[in-house]
Amino acid sequence: MIFEREITVNPFFEPVSESGIPAFDRIEFEHYREAFEKGFAEHDSEIKAIVDNPEPPTFLNTLEALERSGHQLKRVATVFFNLTSSDTTDELQSLELEIVPAYTAHHSRITSNAALFSRIRAVVEGEETLQAEQLQLLNETDKSFVRAGAKLSDNERHRVNDIGEELAGLVTVFGQNVLKDTNEYELVLENGEDLLGLPDFVLNAAMAEAEAKEKPGKYVFTISRSSITPFLQYAEKRELREEIYNAYTQCGANSTDNHAIIQKIVRLRAERARLLGFDTHGDYMLDDRMAKTPAAVTDLLDRVWKPCQKKVEEEAEDLQNMIQAEGGNFELEPWDWWYYTEKVRKARFDLDEELLKPYFKLENVCDGAFEVARRLYGISFRRRDDLPVYHPDVVAYEAIEADGSLIGYFLFDFYMRQSKRGGAWMSTFRDQSNLGDSIKPVIINCCNFPKSDPCLLGMEEVRTLFHEFGHGLHGLLSDVRYESLSGTNVKQDFVELPSQIMEHWAVEPEVLKSYARHIDSDKPIPDDLIEKIKATETFNQGFATTEYLAACYLDLAWHGADGESAEDVKDFEASAMEKIEKIRIVDPRYKSSYFQHIFTGDHYSAGYYVYMWAEVLDADGYEAFKENGLFDEATARSFRENILEKGGTVDPMTLYKTFRGREPAVEPLLNNRGLSS
Repeated sequence: MIFEREITVNPFFEPVSESGIPAFDRIEFEHYREAFEKGFAEHDSEIKAIVDNPEPPTFLNTLEALERSGHQLKRVATVFFNLTSSDTTDELQSLELEIVPAYTAHHSRITSNAALFSRIRAVVEGEETLQAEQLQLLNETDKSFVRAGAKLSDNERHRVNDIGEELAGLVTVFGQNVLKDTNEYELVLENGEDLLGLPDFVLNAAMAEAEAKEKPGKYVFTISRSSITPFLQYAEKRELREEIYNAYTQCGANSTDNHAIIQKIVRLRAERARLLGFDTHGDYMLDDRMAKTPAAVTDLLDRVWKPCQKKVEEEAEDLQNMIQAEGGNFELEPWDWWYYTEKVRKARFDLDEELLKPYFKLENVCDGAFEVARRLYGISFRRRDDLPVYHPDVVAYEAIEADGSLIGYFLFDFYMRQSKRGGAWMSTFRDQSNLGDSIKPVIINCCNFPKSDPCLLGMEEVRTLFHEFGHGLHGLLSDVRYESLSGTNVKQDFVELPSQIMEHWAVEPEVLKSYARHIDSDKPIPDDLIEKIKATETFNQGFATTEYLAACYLDLAWHGADGESAEDVKDFEASAMEKIEKIRIVDPRYKSSYFQHIFTGDHYSAGYYVYMWAEVLDADGYEAFKENGLFDEATARSFRENILEKGGTVDPMTLYKTFRGREPAVEPLLNNRGLSS
């Protein structure tokens, strides 16, 4: 008898499901390569058809045809790249090293296609009457081709493409190295003095991590932020805090070495920028953002840096005084900051996070975010356990308009695991569009909360959930014609406005009372705890602002005039910090070797500042809600219609001024961080 392997139909070749959610339950590893190959070939044919069209170039037969192209490739790419971030495997990582350069080369061939660019330029220079959104798509497409090198000579354009392919491989390896180092480090503890000071919620999460790593009966701490931060807050044993902190700050330089990769990335980016007519990579990236120039970014950072340095020095003095008051005969070090900050917080505000966490059960916090969206925009979320998901931890919802119509689908991936990179992010499996058919978006939020039952969140994790949900709303509530301009496809320093403004509602007293309920009594959080939460909002902001801004300055340094000549990564970091006169005991939030925002792709390179830039917008914008009412219908409608629905169809400052009635002021940001003079 001959046994033949069952031949399965590739789910990527079947009609898209009614929901648009990929058939995760049927996708197998071998389907990816086949789908990419078909996607590349089909896209090439579609581009050729546009170029070979004998009709004169028009918006319809060139720009809109280009917008419609590549459907098959987008379909597989969104699944593949989402899963290599959120649920990767050794097989996927190996394929990723092949696919990323090939994917980059494919798109480089399109933007290098002289005949295609000629048609685009013909439409730009033509006299066709276009609607505003059509004109925006035309201008953004033209700019993207120019920024990719469409106006360069053949030799220069080929070199730009070669650089892009090489960078694609390097940034992929960088990210895989960070994940490898993160997964390999474990601080394994047993009962005894090593556990002194650690509250039950920290021990329960560490015990669950040990179970997941097949070390039952022990406690495992990792350098994931959700694991290391509470350990640094509470662990009494100072040498263990030092050990795990040093492991964290050496991520990407432990069993792996990202230093050489960083130098290659920076030099290649600098070379590409010069070929494209810019002095530095920073100039190149900023040219396509609201800020426009590195000087404008530096000016904003400097305005916040100066007052925050005064505050962080005061905070450091408070911590040193606490050390001495307890009889400690040592100087404050970076691994001491969280531990003594927690002590000062408790002494000054009588606030212990262990008392807060029972009020922030994950499911309740999620419901709280949904309720804010309902009160602001009239939308609701219904859980759909019948929809396919890529991992058992993922929960699927459908988002429903006030009139009962479907908005789209929302997936929430809550927990940390070895197959997921660190941090928190929003992505899409399908973007909203109205080109012919009305395409409903499929949005994903990923977090890295420690998995436990129940899962109790700290205030920072609560804010993270609300933050990513804000991004999710930006994608869900998009209402544009073209996918390229949909949702979060906006200027990089504008994209954080919807996410950061959402964080404000998380800690509003009336909102807290609606979702912060004790896991045992189900009673709402009492007023005295809410008052303490509000009283601590500017506590430790000198530290938080310093570590963030230091990373912003480091990013700009790498992508400025001196980055490509750096002979040693650590020396360059030290020099960059000396220039801004950073306080010694506060490190940048990310050191270079694990600074994934800027070294796992171009998106945030020379752009880590965007959170601060957007904070000017969100702090000022939230003032409108405070002035008119937190759930004022007219203000919420204006924010939805002028910010969330518009995507990248209009200049972002124009959108903001339409919503706010004026340009933003920086004072609300300084007030929120307690940095006003």
